[in-house]
Amino acid sequence: MAGGRCRGKNDYMKTSDLVFIGIKGSVVALNRATGAQVWATHLKGSDFVNVIPQNEAVLAACHGEIFCLEPSTGEARWHNPLKGFGTGLATIATLDNPGNGNASVFAKKRRRDEQAAAAAAVAAV
Repeated sequence: MAGGRCRGKNDYMKTSDLVFIGIKGSVVALNRATGAQVWATHLKGSDFVNVIPQNEAVLAACHGEIFCLEPSTGEARWHNPLKGFGTGLATIATLDNPGNGNASVFAKKRRRDEQAAAAAAVAAV
């Protein structure tokens, strides 16, 4: 992701100097050195967000949809609602990142499944 620049409060920051966080339906870019917020983009809902920085882009999956963001500004380059697939958790894999960053997605899915099973057991009693 080297080469991109952030403008504004952190003029001329390289995108390689950013850390991307997915939280409550949003992607947040932080200054890697200071932790200061550079930008935040709300995607959809308030659900878990899976984020993968990839080839001068930030890919984010949330609420069953995928977004491609400009890493220096957080502006959406494109969005695909993945119609017909529901609103569940989605993983992202590319040739350069074959799903290695998806452990948190799998853990979140396991917790949701466990909660659903517990709720079903209580309802059956």
